[in-house]
Amino acid sequence: MNSVDTHCPHEHLKPGETLDELRAADLRIIQGEKGYRFSIDPILLCGFARIETGESALDLGTGSAVIPLVLARRSESTQFVGVERQGPLADRARRNVRLNSLETRVKIVEADLRHAEDVLPGSAFDVVLANPPYRSPGTGRQAPVDERAAARHELAGGIDDFLLAATFALKEKGRVYIIFLAERLCELLESMRRRHLEPKRLRSVHSCSGEAARMVLVEGRKGGRPGMAIEAPLYVYEGEGYSPEVMEMYGVQEPGARSQEPEDRGQRIEDRG
Repeated sequence: MNSVDTHCPHEHLKPGETLDELRAADLRIIQGEKGYRFSIDPILLCGFARIETGESALDLGTGSAVIPLVLARRSESTQFVGVERQGPLADRARRNVRLNSLETRVKIVEADLRHAEDVLPGSAFDVVLANPPYRSPGTGRQAPVDERAAARHELAGGIDDFLLAATFALKEKGRVYIIFLAERLCELLESMRRRHLEPKRLRSVHSCSGEAARMVLVEGRKGGRPGMAIEAPLYVYEGEGYSPEVMEMYGVQEPGARSQEPEDRGQRIEDRG
């Protein structure tokens, strides 16, 4: 993603913000210059999720609304909701929705997902997605900016809070899609089963072939039967650039080309946290 000269109305941008292109879905995204800037993670999660025509989808901790915007561009579904606790990010998400003319399909709700029952209808969504903070407080490097710190560390709710909100919001047999740290996989799967979200698909995410998994992508089904498919690993990098599969997720076809998309939360996947 490269910053571009804006030809949108001036009121879309505020001081300290940039306007960037996300070629993966023909989107323009407003981001904080020094605050939270989305990484490759939502692109991987969108590539892993399966959204059927007519299904409704909820994104927990939506940030700048990248996930619902990408999915709205790529699917025929008509109802996407993003929940964001931080006021400045929720405002930015709403402006991103307007900027990309998706107001009829994407709604942003400013709320704490730990109180989902106060702002969301129960058992109403076919799909829930989450790209939650990966680190427990006091572990890893904590970002100096509040927006970035909350994106990396569980400062306002951990994985169990995200899954509890997902269980509340999902219809019976609805699906949840999560990207999370591989080293915390056991914790994730245990928490999913406690919340009646049966793990059904798992894909490990590796920086390169031959390296240990850094992340995992997991699909769960509310009230699902036991039985989980382990899919082939996803390799993010090949040589000096992204792998062909990841480049395809970004909408770039040239083999070995480098995407210009942003990678906050770590310039490479192995540098997270």
